[in-house]
Amino acid sequence: MRLSMKNWALAYLVAAASTTLPSSAFHTPISIARTSRTVSSAANVKSHLNALPSNLENLDLSNFDLANVDVASLTVQFTTYLSTHGILPANISPDQLASSLDPTSLLSELVSPTNSWHAIAIASLATGALLLSLFTSFLNSPDDYSSAPYEPGTDSYDPIQAEEFYKSRPLMVAKRILRLASLTAVFNTGLLFDWLVLGKLLGDEEYTALRKNEPRRAKEALVLCEKLGPTFIKLGQALSIRTDILPEPYALELRQLQDAVPPFPSTEAYDVLRTELGVSDLSSIFSSLSPRPVASASIGQVYRGTLRSNGKDVAVKVQRPGILGEIALDLHVLRLLTPIQTKLQNSINRRPTTQEDIDTALLLVDEWGRGFVAETDYRLEATNTMQFEEAMRKRGLDAVCAPNVVEELVKDKILVTEWVEGTRLDKDASEDVPRLCGVAINAYLTMLLDTGVLHCDPHPGNLLRTTDGRLCILDWGMTLRVPSNLQYALLEFIAHINSEDYDSIPQDFINLGFSPADVSLERLQNSGITEGLSFAFRQLSQGGGPKKMQERVKSEFQERYGADLSDEDLRKAARAEMLERMEAQLASEGVDVKGVTNVMEEMSRRNRELFALPPYVLYVARAFSTLEGIGLSIDENYAIVQECYPYLARRLFTDKSPRAKAALRAMLGLTEDVASESSTANGSSSGLTAVKSGVEKATKKESTLSPKKLLEMTDNFSSYTAATATVDRDGVGRTAAAKEFAKLLLDKDGSTLQEILVEEAAKLGDAATRSVLRSALVESALAKAIATSLRAPKEALERSEQFAALLPENVKKAIIERPADLPKLIDELLYPTAEDEKVLNTARELQEILGVRLENSSLRSALAQNLSDGASIIPTTPELSPAVRNLVTDSETRDFVLEQLPGVASLGRRFGAGLLRRAAYRAQNSPVLPEETRKRLSEVNNRLADVIDPVTTSRETQ
Repeated sequence: MRLSMKNWALAYLVAAASTTLPSSAFHTPISIARTSRTVSSAANVKSHLNALPSNLENLDLSNFDLANVDVASLTVQFTTYLSTHGILPANISPDQLASSLDPTSLLSELVSPTNSWHAIAIASLATGALLLSLFTSFLNSPDDYSSAPYEPGTDSYDPIQAEEFYKSRPLMVAKRILRLASLTAVFNTGLLFDWLVLGKLLGDEEYTALRKNEPRRAKEALVLCEKLGPTFIKLGQALSIRTDILPEPYALELRQLQDAVPPFPSTEAYDVLRTELGVSDLSSIFSSLSPRPVASASIGQVYRGTLRSNGKDVAVKVQRPGILGEIALDLHVLRLLTPIQTKLQNSINRRPTTQEDIDTALLLVDEWGRGFVAETDYRLEATNTMQFEEAMRKRGLDAVCAPNVVEELVKDKILVTEWVEGTRLDKDASEDVPRLCGVAINAYLTMLLDTGVLHCDPHPGNLLRTTDGRLCILDWGMTLRVPSNLQYALLEFIAHINSEDYDSIPQDFINLGFSPADVSLERLQNSGITEGLSFAFRQLSQGGGPKKMQERVKSEFQERYGADLSDEDLRKAARAEMLERMEAQLASEGVDVKGVTNVMEEMSRRNRELFALPPYVLYVARAFSTLEGIGLSIDENYAIVQECYPYLARRLFTDKSPRAKAALRAMLGLTEDVASESSTANGSSSGLTAVKSGVEKATKKESTLSPKKLLEMTDNFSSYTAATATVDRDGVGRTAAAKEFAKLLLDKDGSTLQEILVEEAAKLGDAATRSVLRSALVESALAKAIATSLRAPKEALERSEQFAALLPENVKKAIIERPADLPKLIDELLYPTAEDEKVLNTARELQEILGVRLENSSLRSALAQNLSDGASIIPTTPELSPAVRNLVTDSETRDFVLEQLPGVASLGRRFGAGLLRRAAYRAQNSPVLPEETRKRLSEVNNRLADVIDPVTTSRETQ
């Protein structure tokens, strides 16, 4: 189709009119009849002209100057260009085209009744373009984030205050919502199409298309978070560990988010520095300062400089201008949109939305908000950094550090620390990186369970291996305060999981806030939670991360359902079994399963009532998932659960609090040692009360020290000390571990481990002594012969009633009956109890384990070569470990051991007192001794014990 001369002109004007708005269009009304317009973009004109019929397809506007010219000038350029390039039809000359583009004749043509459609088309296009341009200009106009509804800080975030603040700024809120809508429109439309059209409308209850497209949509979500700005980058990072909220493909993809955004101009950064430092010339403070940032994050960016005062290299962090205002606005918008999102999500999941659902979602947004706002407080970050450094030094964790803060240069919007030379832990190829992963785990557990301030931003860029082989943790802007009560609840939970004491888990869930306070313990116990935890813990302990876990689960499914089944068949079989168990669970709770239309939805609803994820878990999970990722990148079989044990062993061995002691006893297979009120009321000594409590509990429930667990925890204690005390793992670190353990065991003030070992040693001494005495006085041939001779007169007397009648009753009791009953009395007194058998079995088990460790096979082999009859006559001798050899050869270490010798005497006294108290308990509860004898024996033994170990009573009441 060929265009007439006027249609050429009209086509050109349509293209020009829809792209040529003046720069002041946002403020000045535009008349459609205006003939002089400023052309804004050659690309826009080109796109419109290229949409015209095929004879314009070859039009090239790459060198066509359309900037800042009016229609008249444009006409000359346009007609000349078309003629020169042979695009103009042969029957149309340049002059004819120029004449047809004359504004007067063209406007006459436009208003002609026969060409009214031209005017309507141009007016429609121009109006649409105008509105689009107005909308685009509105969205792209500069934002003013100079003010915020609250100040930076941990506790300053206030959604109510933000609501009042933005009530007076509705245009600002609307603009941000519209911008978010425009950026997310394509992504949201795609999701809606997958769910509504391909799923719901087509009757696909499994939503196959939605699940199939998740990996692709997840990649789109990753790019989208980066476009939406700093708040959404941090939000994506937080959601990356919430597989309970996001499908797993999205969570995995979002874990790739790095807290990096394009830098703001250095001129602005330098202005912030001058203002905050109160100087006009930065060279008065820095002898050098990098012209461009070495790193740029969402909150601020970092420059490298050198202090003029001392020549030290420093990292200068400058806060992004207006970042608090930007975060505050995004958080306010998120709170506005959260109820809508919650209702949509519940609608997709086909369940009603309650106010509780909305409130829970808002609480989650507020928790994120507190963390984001806290990061803008650079003074708080400096304090956190210094406190962590001090805490690690006090606890002897020399292998981990934080940058030294230059305190005099800490301001509201700048933070200066000494420069740390190092490489990212996940990209360092040094041999000691696996050890540093362990150091990182121990450091984070120390923060979580000891110092109470947890670093919540442990992405790989914040974990460095320094040039001297230490772990340096950067960026302390986001931290979590962990109260003491929660710390002990976590310790108890870990101890119960490790010792497989699943009966205690429901109470742990309540203590940790995983279950609402109004949920009964019985309901939790009946929920089947212990089975799930047992399975999860078993998988985590074997290591390998999600990949290896999936392989093991698949292998277990194949064993259970059939090795020849496909992955889809295995999934269906597992789903069927899960549904069967759910139905059984509902039936056990009195629910009519036949009346439940969707069993999985009903169980999901019940689980939401039983379980809730407290906000602090988000940060803990994020920290440890990051550390696990680094560990798996080094070792594909890395098990983060195993890496937690060294810290756990040290903490439980040294913490003297009652809850820590109970957790340690649980780890070692022992019951909690709690004093009996009745015994105290009866005047029993505290030491005897503890013994009695332990024995009574042992009769009710299996309570035996696990030698394997004891040695495992001892090894972990040594591993913790060696790994965290120094960068030399096999040298000085092992010596430090030996010192720490010696101090712990011989501490004259006592320790939790010492108390347990003394208690168990007293049990063993008591049981062993009774066993030896029984062997000698009851079971030996001589004892049996003596018992027979003592019973003989009584038996003879019983056969002769006449002779028995001749003896006076008191004489008969004194010389015949009492001697005859003596063997039985001794037998009953020394009869082994169930606890005695357990204690002796434990001792034998410990002996076997230690025998394997201490056997010096190399010495036996060397001697065997020089003896004709071999090494069978050579006894096994203990082989000294490097740590023990250091104790013997190192003068400093020997001096340390000599300092601990007073603790040996103290330990001996406690052991002796423990034996006496057990003797007092046995006497008090003997079924064969007279009551007065029991009372006297018990009092004598208790008094002797209190004389030997007078500090025990006060120590136990602490």
